[in-house]
Amino acid sequence: MSTKTDTEVIIAGKVFTLSGYESEEYLQKVASYINNKVAEYNKVDSFKKQSLDTQNVLLQLNIADDYFKARRQISLKEEELQKKDNEIYDLKHDLIAAQMKLESTEKAVKTLQDEANENAKKIVRLETELKELKK
Repeated sequence: MSTKTDTEVIIAGKVFTLSGYESEEYLQKVASYINNKVAEYNKVDSFKKQSLDTQNVLLQLNIADDYFKARRQISLKEEELQKKDNEIYDLKHDLIAAQMKLESTEKAVKTLQDEANENAKKIVRLETELKELKK
C-alpha cells in the first residue's frame, strides 16, 4: 500500500493541505484543474454577480458535468475497444480456418501431383511397352 501524501496547494487564492495516497504531483494537478475552472468562470460577468454559495454550486455542477462526460467517453471507448477485440477474435478465427483450409488444399494438391507423376510414369512405361510390342 502506498504511503499517505500531505501537500499544500493553492485553490482560489487560499492555501489548503490535501492528503491522499496519490502523488504530490497528482494532488497539485487536481488543484490546478479547480483553479482553471475558477479562472474560467471568473471571466463571466453573470457568474461574478452571483453569491459565493451560488458560485460554488455552479462550479461543483460544472466539475460534476466534466466528470460524467469523461466517464461517458471512457464507457464509449471501452465499448469500442470491446468491439475491436471481438473483431480481432473473429479475424483470428477466420485466419485459423483459412490456414486449415489451405493446409487441406495443399495436401490435396500434393496428392494430385503425386497421382499425376505416377500417371506420367505409367504413360511412359506403357508407351515404352507399346513401342517394344510394335517392333
